[in-house]
Amino acid sequence: MIFVLDNYDSFTYNLVQRLGEIDTSLDIEVGRNDQVTIDQIEAMQPERIIVSPGPCTPAEAGLSKEVIEHFGPRLPVLGVCLGHQCISEVYGGDVIRHNRLMHGKTSLVEHDGQGVFAGLPNPFEATRYHSLIVPDGSLPEELIPCAWVRDAGRESELMAVRHRDYPVHGVQFHPESFLCDAGVTLLKNFLSLPVPAVSS
Repeated sequence: MIFVLDNYDSFTYNLVQRLGEIDTSLDIEVGRNDQVTIDQIEAMQPERIIVSPGPCTPAEAGLSKEVIEHFGPRLPVLGVCLGHQCISEVYGGDVIRHNRLMHGKTSLVEHDGQGVFAGLPNPFEATRYHSLIVPDGSLPEELIPCAWVRDAGRESELMAVRHRDYPVHGVQFHPESFLCDAGVTLLKNFLSLPVPAVSS
């Protein structure tokens, strides 16, 4: 079973729909970030967890950071947009205001070809909806930077991280977007991560 923590975002069910299109046999449960507890999620016995995008900051994202901290050491976790930012904060990174509003913008994303990026074109086009960003230089040792946007004339921008020891992956862009063809492969890669990936 896949548990999706909904951060009150209109894209959450686009993500759920995309997962269902990838594998119609998937059992997907959705719970809002202030209407579910860790114990309730544990009782569902999820095999992997997705922390959704959202319109707020990590500090306002309800149970999101607690879910990442609790389940990250033993279950595959994917953070999308706000979920990615929550992963950064959980492990000691920063989240700052972006100097541009990225709403429905597409960018070419370069990556290291590892983890959820295995087999993806390099670069690939991704859709971005965010006003916050994780600065590359703020990452703790636990988080490995693994994807970037390098626009001409601008500093590179971090687009993804993965945990050095845990099956925790964060992406700043929206892999479920129909404008992100590589997103389907990325989600398939996440669904293929071994469970349990790390013994508790």
